[in-house]
Amino acid sequence: RDMTNKKIRWDFWTIVTVVIIALFALFLLYPLISLFLSGFKDTETGVWTIDNYARFFSKKYYKSALLNSFKLTFSVTVVAIVLGVPLAYFMSFYKIKGKGVLEILFIISMMSPNFIGAYSWILLLGRSGTVTQFLKGLGIHMPSIYGFGGMLLVFALKLYPFIYMYVSGALKKIDVALSEAAESLGCGGLKKVFTVIMPLVTPTLIAAALLVFMNCMADFGTPALIGEGYRVMPTLVYSEFVGETGGSANFAACMATIMVVVTATVFLLQKWYVNTKSFTMSSMRPIQPKEVHGIKGFFIHLFIYLLAATSIIPQCMVVYTSFRATKMQVFVDGFSLESYRKVFSTAIQSIKNTYLYCLAAIVIIVVLGMLIAYLAVRRKSWLTNAIDTIAMFPYIVPGSVLGITLLIAFNHPPMMLAGSAIIMVISLVIRRQAYTLRSSSAILYQISPSMEEAAISLGDSPSMSFVKVTAKMMLPGVASGAILSWITLINELSSSVMLYTANTRTMSVAIYNEVIRASYGTAAALATILTVTTVVSLLIFFKVSGNKDVTM
Repeated sequence: RDMTNKKIRWDFWTIVTVVIIALFALFLLYPLISLFLSGFKDTETGVWTIDNYARFFSKKYYKSALLNSFKLTFSVTVVAIVLGVPLAYFMSFYKIKGKGVLEILFIISMMSPNFIGAYSWILLLGRSGTVTQFLKGLGIHMPSIYGFGGMLLVFALKLYPFIYMYVSGALKKIDVALSEAAESLGCGGLKKVFTVIMPLVTPTLIAAALLVFMNCMADFGTPALIGEGYRVMPTLVYSEFVGETGGSANFAACMATIMVVVTATVFLLQKWYVNTKSFTMSSMRPIQPKEVHGIKGFFIHLFIYLLAATSIIPQCMVVYTSFRATKMQVFVDGFSLESYRKVFSTAIQSIKNTYLYCLAAIVIIVVLGMLIAYLAVRRKSWLTNAIDTIAMFPYIVPGSVLGITLLIAFNHPPMMLAGSAIIMVISLVIRRQAYTLRSSSAILYQISPSMEEAAISLGDSPSMSFVKVTAKMMLPGVASGAILSWITLINELSSSVMLYTANTRTMSVAIYNEVIRASYGTAAALATILTVTTVVSLLIFFKVSGNKDVTM
């Protein structure tokens, strides 16, 4: 009896393991290897060569883009930390009026796509932006939103909530006893913050900073819209791959490989640091927020409210402009629904595509996430560990790079997927698997294996016991991860912009195209539909998970 059970169990999970390995090999490892190899090929002759790399590192034009990327990501990460850490500290240690609403505003600004932020700031501070024109009338000339400064503004306002969410989470785990002990030894105020509290949250802060770094390094939409004259790697790779000037797939592959090496190195350094410095704490008495009054209270509230207001400007601006009247492509006085009419007559396919592809992707992501998590947690072996590690790998591959890898790999028979809806779904699944996988693993650690064993002892096969017992118990935790995946899926631009055709355009690609064409009314209407979908999904997330913690 035991033997047959063992045999069935071995069969089912072994088949699952083999299938997952095959899928990873085909859709992740094979494309990445294709990318790496094609960087060493000559475009004209197909001969093996290192000319592409020699060209990249010998020409200042290309090297400067890599340096610019570093300069931008480093600056954004620093500004995000400067905004995010004090915010987390104030929100955790003091009673802030309207805290619930503020948290939702921070999360909404974090979850909306970067390029919508870039586009909103163009509407406000661009050459013919509302604020620019108003100040011009007063004789004040605003500095340009285009270039380094504009990107720093957009990225910092979009990404500091990552720092805030992670550091808040870490502060919740700190025991008040430590803080009290420091005070009794005469260590108070700022000294206490820097000598006691900051060292405790540093590993978490580094993990959050990595997330900001990756997001900024990989983003294509923001530099494409407002990076005028400030070259960074994602836009350079894109123009080299699809542009009229470049059009060398092999050279683009070489640059994409360099980007993967950079992000992988940063990722591994962060992992090493966190593993050497991290520790666990059980807070018997978590921090209790206290009242804050007087001038100190005024300035703390002012900082928080100003930050929240500035962060949410892009979303408000998009919704407001979507209802403005337009003539040709220019905004005129008055309001109308013309932009929405236009969208529903010309871009309805993009809206359908977005929901359809993302639904298909989310179903695959949930099934894969649950199965991989089960293998990694319950059936530990070097093989399942390898699967778990490989599944996290897309986390460090920039979206535009992933798009190129899939195009290079599946652009010829027998698997001619380029230009199809299938390749769009595959790229979405690969890009966003990590969120659901992590939430699935986390929930599995809380479920006792004895439930499943009981089902097997009552005659269920291991596959049935997984479906009937474990999967059902995992669903609430998996659902919250899946909603986060869904939000990032509907907003995905970097990989989609590489892969789309006229028939497979998604909303984010359509918005990007409209902004490039300076057709701001329709772009605003589409962006509003996307923003509303994001906000509704977030509210569902809060309802399902019962908390407001959006961490990975």
